[in-house]
Amino acid sequence: MAMNGDGVHGLNGETVAPSETKHTNGTPSKSNIACENGEAEIHAAKQNGTKRRTPTDTFSFTAEPTIDDIRRMQAEFTDERDWNQFHQPRNLLLAMVGEVGEVSELFQWRGEVTEGLPGWTDSEREHLAHELSDVLIYLVELAEKCHIDLPQAVLRKMALNRLKYPASKVHGSSKKYTEYKD
Repeated sequence: MAMNGDGVHGLNGETVAPSETKHTNGTPSKSNIACENGEAEIHAAKQNGTKRRTPTDTFSFTAEPTIDDIRRMQAEFTDERDWNQFHQPRNLLLAMVGEVGEVSELFQWRGEVTEGLPGWTDSEREHLAHELSDVLIYLVELAEKCHIDLPQAVLRKMALNRLKYPASKVHGSSKKYTEYKD
């Protein structure tokens, strides 16, 4: 999808009112900004016959809870315990870093771990789910305390990343953008 002054244009050129925009997975977008999620690249790959991995090939998140739902649940949890006095940006950042350390411990000494975590027990996967949830909860609360609209920040950052790392220039390489020559 692309946007201009008169609305959002879908992959087939149809004009869609901003309130009718949808994400690739079919869920309605509440934003007037079309998702920068590679939809045009997926469409182009289909047209020229190349195989492109899409998020739906192997895994997708559920639509709910949304990031804002998570923010509200955590705010309620924190308010009920009178913990806002402790949940300032610096403290939330340090708590999140601690949780990232706990995620790291789960991968430590395992060597390379392939996608889907084959060989992990249900208990190990659930432990990982808990620790990743802690990281997400702290990240969302940190963004809230810093007044950062995280979904919109992601859209802006992905647009910047596309400029820094054009697929035609970086395909299959792990170099940093400063290492590429024009």
